[in-house]
Amino acid sequence: MTDLEYWRRRLCRVTDRVLITGDLPQDEGSAMALLEEWRSAGVTHILDVRAEGDAPSLLLRHAPAMRYMRVPTEDEGRQQPDAWFDAGVAYSLTALSKPDTTLLIHCAMGINRGPSMAFRILLELGWQPITALEAIRHARPIADVGYAGDALDHFHRVHDIETGVRDEERGIIEAWLRGYL
Repeated sequence: MTDLEYWRRRLCRVTDRVLITGDLPQDEGSAMALLEEWRSAGVTHILDVRAEGDAPSLLLRHAPAMRYMRVPTEDEGRQQPDAWFDAGVAYSLTALSKPDTTLLIHCAMGINRGPSMAFRILLELGWQPITALEAIRHARPIADVGYAGDALDHFHRVHDIETGVRDEERGIIEAWLRGYL
């Protein structure tokens, strides 16, 4: 088994209430087993950020108590749009504002889109950029967080962060992502 096969659908807890993983298997039996794992982990809300898939019918049939939101985007290496982050952050903050909720963010493989959205959400929750990236990578070692720069830029725009701070934080996360920190 490769690292990717091992990690793809592994449930990774970034915080006590924020988890990341890959998508559900196509096979309904395997998907049901994974849904049971999600249920056992306390997942109450799911944020699906894939453009290439959708799981609401399976969830409605087998996990109707789990809230589901799809905020799709492609994983093509292009800049992620503000609307994508806006929708994902809004859903997540609403979910996390309620006690006893646990949010699961997933994309296809749990490498770029899901971890990048988790990074953006952690920033909104008051985390420092490097602390958030380290928590994500610690929980999910295969996370590349390929859209971390876009997430940070979005955070800066939403909160009107001054240019000097923007440049400094962007430089720090770019260095961290390249392995220089």
